[in-house]
Amino acid sequence: MPLTRRSLIIAGASALATPAFAAVPANGRLAFAVFRGQDKVGEHLMRFSPSGSGLTVSTEVEMRVKLGPIPVFRYAHTATERWRDNRFASLATRTDTNGKVEQVKAEATGSGVAIEGPSGRLTAPAAAAPLTHWNAAALSGPLFNPQLGKIMKVRTARAGRESVQLADGRSIPATRWTLRGEAEIDNWYDAAGAWAGLRGRLEDGSTMIYRRL
Repeated sequence: MPLTRRSLIIAGASALATPAFAAVPANGRLAFAVFRGQDKVGEHLMRFSPSGSGLTVSTEVEMRVKLGPIPVFRYAHTATERWRDNRFASLATRTDTNGKVEQVKAEATGSGVAIEGPSGRLTAPAAAAPLTHWNAAALSGPLFNPQLGKIMKVRTARAGRESVQLADGRSIPATRWTLRGEAEIDNWYDAAGAWAGLRGRLEDGSTMIYRRL
């Protein structure tokens, strides 16, 4: 199944004190330019706030697709993601797609991850984490969609070392991970482990690309 726009939710996170997580930039910030094909359609910004054994990550995504001068697609997504002692703790998201608002809340409990989303409530396995892309270590476990609040049916694999292009045109060494199934996504992580890029196939057959700023 091709990747839908909803599957490209980006809310990044990591932990400064825990090597299992992707590295957080020294300035506590990651930003991406978002392209649909060759056209820039938006930006994605993540801010990292460590505190003791925990980490809070705030995400803002804005996208707009135009047909000539006329906007035909508007997308805004915000998320607050928390991790504690190397484990996912909670997530709250709000997404506005062409005026349709969807919200998800998720919290780790003793019996699993309690998720409340547009389709109702469910309990995911205790090891589940949101597909927010930043943390390659999380890709080996169960994943849930942070916009829809549903467990995802995907296969993940580490594809090896190659290079990824940044927004300024430079290419850097990176490790690629693939997700296949109900989503078709490639993620790249730099030598320090930080999220460096994304490529995904949209439901209309076009390609969405994230290039790190």
